[in-house]
Amino acid sequence: MQVNINKLSPVLVEFDVEIEADRVRTEFDKAFNRVAKGAKVKGFRPGKAPRRVLMHMFGARIASDVAQQLVDETFPQAVSGQNVQAVSSPAVERQKLERGQAFAYKARVEVLPEVGKVDFDGLQAKRPAAEATEEQIQEQITKVQRSLSTLEPIAEARAAQSGDVVTVDFSVSADGKPVPEASAKDFQAELGDGTLLPAIEEALIGKKVGESAEASVAMPPNHPAPALKGRTAVFELELKEIKQRILPDLDDEFAKDVGDYATLDELKAALKEQIEKQLKEAAENTVAEQLVVELVKKNPIPVPGSLVEQQMKLTEQEILAQARARGQATAQGIGEELRARIRSDSEVKVRAGLLMAAIAKAEGIQIGEEQIEEGLKELAEQTGKNVAKVRAEYRGKQKREMLVGMILENKVLDIIEAKAKIEDA
Repeated sequence: MQVNINKLSPVLVEFDVEIEADRVRTEFDKAFNRVAKGAKVKGFRPGKAPRRVLMHMFGARIASDVAQQLVDETFPQAVSGQNVQAVSSPAVERQKLERGQAFAYKARVEVLPEVGKVDFDGLQAKRPAAEATEEQIQEQITKVQRSLSTLEPIAEARAAQSGDVVTVDFSVSADGKPVPEASAKDFQAELGDGTLLPAIEEALIGKKVGESAEASVAMPPNHPAPALKGRTAVFELELKEIKQRILPDLDDEFAKDVGDYATLDELKAALKEQIEKQLKEAAENTVAEQLVVELVKKNPIPVPGSLVEQQMKLTEQEILAQARARGQATAQGIGEELRARIRSDSEVKVRAGLLMAAIAKAEGIQIGEEQIEEGLKELAEQTGKNVAKVRAEYRGKQKREMLVGMILENKVLDIIEAKAKIEDA
């Protein structure tokens, strides 16, 4: 087998492969004999049809199958003999295979670029503040207070107001036609928390139990309900119940109800610590993101398009999965504007991954069992899971490779950050 390689770009190469005539003849004859043994030809017993008849009937198919077989067998060998790492399936242009003649084909494939010395000295970043404000602490206290609140019917009949939790029946129509699948009974929502559409909320505020209201809402063209796409929906509302949220008093007893805290000040101190831990993690993530962007700007290496496409698919799948988890419709998929941003971000991620891999190699970073165990412990701490459970989750090959990649990335980021110029906000 003869192999010549032509570098078309830093990430695209073309292989010219020629397979000797003897091998072509051998493989063709093997394939022909397999077909001949089972071929059913009218007028001949199985396996007894003349070769010329079989060649006329099956020759072209055999030649095509043998050509594909030879490409499948020889292309990996051709790549392994060169100093390149293919990252895409080859685009093959092959000549017609003839028994007893050499067979040649061209194969274009994307490869990883050659990454020389990576410059990461003096990258700049700003670290956000990680000190909890009184406003943040109070906001967290309010969330805890709401979680311990109760809903009680209003003592005296009055109109609904912001902050009330209302129960309503509503029916929906569009262009005068009912839309039963969009209607509901005993629907409960809190006025003012953004659950209801503004027009519906405005129609309900000021109404008393037993009263009706109507609201018209222009629906978007991508609404999941076909009957409402791009139409004006009319909501017929009936207010059935009004409840008010009763919040517990913010005192030492409240702190004891929340957890193992003797006083309200102890609870606030604990919440402050939690908030600042989260802020610190967010600040470090922000610094890492800035350093990665600066690293990519400073080292503009080319990236294979196939890797960018793979990263895009992963990102889109994550976005759609998160949307489904939030109960949002995903039938319309990813819009063009968002897809453009995803492509840009994916290019940065792929380029950063190649650069960080080069840094890891240059720095001689090795990830062994000790580092993996440390990574598992960190994951357990972050997720609040038992270490044994996390270890079991990452036992599979794919998950283990993912973990090794995360550990390697963190170690490279530590090296980059040590040489970076980071300004604290």
